[in-house]
Amino acid sequence: MPASTLLARFPATLHTHLQAHGVGRDYVELELAEMNEVRTAKTASRSVLGVMNEFKFLAEVETQFVNEHDLLSLSLRLAETPCSPLYKRHISPDRELAAIVRSHR
Repeated sequence: MPASTLLARFPATLHTHLQAHGVGRDYVELELAEMNEVRTAKTASRSVLGVMNEFKFLAEVETQFVNEHDLLSLSLRLAETPCSPLYKRHISPDRELAAIVRSHR
């Protein structure tokens, strides 16, 4: 899929992924409502770039060994991966998401 359609596709994809992580409907709807205004920008954060590159590498390795190209399943598996920016909080993206959702209740 072309990058030019990313912003149009993102809300539906986020909805699917949040549901797959067991996030409640009310929180999902709240998040999607907050996405009416969109801004994009380059990052100067080496940490963000490093994590994105590492996840890209892990995704490539995972698809080679599992021979599965279901992006939702891949995303759920990668979300369990320890991530250095999260070491002082919840260690992995799935645990960080759960903590964020809990804090909004």
